[in-house]
Amino acid sequence: MGKYLINTYGCQMNVHESEKIAGILAKIGYVACSAAEEADIIVFNTCCVRENAEQHAFGNIGMLKKLKAEKRDLIIVVCGCMTQQGDFAKKLSESYPYVDIVIGTYNIDKFEEILTRKIQTKKRIVEILEKNGKISEGITPLRSSYPNAWVNIMYGCDNFCTYCIVPYVRGRERSRNTEDVINEVKSLVEEGYKEITLLGQNVNSYGKDLVPSVSFSDLLEEIGKIEGKFRLRFMSNHPKDFTEDVAIAIKNNPHACHQIHLPAQSGSDRILKLMNRRYTSSDYLEKVRIIKKVMPDCAVTTDLIVGFPTETEEDFQDTIKLCENADYDGAFTFVYSKRKGTKAAEMDGQISAEVAKDRIMRLVDYQNNKNREKSLGYIGKTIEILVEDYNDKKDLYMGRDEYGKMAYFKSKRNIIGEFVNVKITDTGGMSLVGELV
Repeated sequence: MGKYLINTYGCQMNVHESEKIAGILAKIGYVACSAAEEADIIVFNTCCVRENAEQHAFGNIGMLKKLKAEKRDLIIVVCGCMTQQGDFAKKLSESYPYVDIVIGTYNIDKFEEILTRKIQTKKRIVEILEKNGKISEGITPLRSSYPNAWVNIMYGCDNFCTYCIVPYVRGRERSRNTEDVINEVKSLVEEGYKEITLLGQNVNSYGKDLVPSVSFSDLLEEIGKIEGKFRLRFMSNHPKDFTEDVAIAIKNNPHACHQIHLPAQSGSDRILKLMNRRYTSSDYLEKVRIIKKVMPDCAVTTDLIVGFPTETEEDFQDTIKLCENADYDGAFTFVYSKRKGTKAAEMDGQISAEVAKDRIMRLVDYQNNKNREKSLGYIGKTIEILVEDYNDKKDLYMGRDEYGKMAYFKSKRNIIGEFVNVKITDTGGMSLVGELV
């Protein structure tokens, strides 16, 4: 029985694809291990959305040169977004001749056949399929995030934001059949998963390419009919496509969390236009108003980028103003990462690292202070938590409420995967501290 090690970079989409690769390897008799020295197969599932993930992957691949020389039968695989960029696969194979298999995002479903061919022929395989509209079903993931599970509902993106490489490496939007999505969610609930997150680069666009067409709100309505106690989340939304129908579908769905991730990226109308986001800050705030009208208790979180080409201090202050007006419950903040092949990479007025660092630190300070204020409002309240894990260092169990707030607490028994009531007694800054009731 062989052993495998998978290194995953990037978003939850990649995490779920790594679960699929793990499922394929488990099916043919491999088991996971935690050290490269033990592995017979090492997989790098790469991401090219941000430069740091790409450089991290390169560094770790480079570190295997010596191990490969000592362990000739070791199979090293590189797959994912990075390999789908232009002639990148060719350059990778030339720079790292000890890598055995290089495949793209479009032939991960053929991983078993490609691996078998490699073992049988002993030959190196570099195989990047062209973009296509096919979605493969039938791969059983080896899920690793209980009680959470990830379910892809669509792939690709049609938006072509000027900073984003995704449409070029993931292709155009393709939706899974509604029946396949519903059946997967049903199976996960039957298996005992308690929180299911629907994944897509732009979940709002789900079903537009299906015949007959289906809306994302239709899908939410169907999932709402599934019996059992579980939470439903999804990511990500594009603000230009977010409608009141979706907000109403969330409200009416007994499983859907009242927490919506609505990436703004910037509060400056000038920068939003350069980003090709196709909405203004006023348009965006109107979407937030709709959410709060339908669900006054709904938590809204976002993504924000600073340091986009030509961004001025005034543009940055517009982003701070957007945060003030939207009253976010959390934000993922990023410094603009120049990606070759995108329109933004060709723009004049690239922002210096020093200026970008200063702005990101000020933005993070602002949002962290806001998060701390919101945490203080929990003290004395009893909330329902889905227990996700146990923190060895703190000797505490941990989990989130439906609004995404993390809480830590003690328990005399293993309660991972259970819904429990926790009375909040203190805050750890942005997280909560409490006791079981």
